[in-house]
Amino acid sequence: MNILSSKRKKQRFFLWASSTFLLLLVSFIPVRLMVAYHQAPLPQAILTLGGGIDREKFTAEFAQNHPKLDIWVSSGIPPLNAGAIFAAADIPEQRVYLDYDAVDTVTNFTTMVADFRRRNIQHVYLITSDFHMPRAKAIAYIVFGSQGIAFTPITVPSNRPPESSLRIARDAGRSLLWLVTGRTGASLNPRYSALTTRREQG
Repeated sequence: MNILSSKRKKQRFFLWASSTFLLLLVSFIPVRLMVAYHQAPLPQAILTLGGGIDREKFTAEFAQNHPKLDIWVSSGIPPLNAGAIFAAADIPEQRVYLDYDAVDTVTNFTTMVADFRRRNIQHVYLITSDFHMPRAKAIAYIVFGSQGIAFTPITVPSNRPPESSLRIARDAGRSLLWLVTGRTGASLNPRYSALTTRREQG
């Protein structure tokens, strides 16, 4: 009985300690975002989340009105197609960075963090479809916010219904996992295995 009681006490302590640690980590996010918005009140780059050709087309038009901003597209349409869209909009090739490391929405953000921090980017326009934006914002708040990167959402209109609260909560949880462990759980995604295989082969 004493052994069982001791185990329960350890479990409760571990749960309390973990919850406290996570709460402390998350509590710093609003402060870091406030500092980022103060230091970079205007976006310094454009980040588009892949998921349909309409997002690249929208981004090309949007970028015409923001000629000083570089563009990152995370795991969007194939490079030749994307390049043609930006070229048709007279967007110089050197402004566009096509990144294909992400396999899902969480990794859209986690794979961009190091590059943005290296370039001292503290504020980005975040472009994705309207139905997808609530989940993207939840992830961005945790992943980008924890790294002092602010974001201004820009939605691409669509005819699709909003994503479920369950999907948003799941990816918010994965973002918290990344914040604590540096892992996102993306290795469970079949696309992750395929991407890893392609890298090893090429």
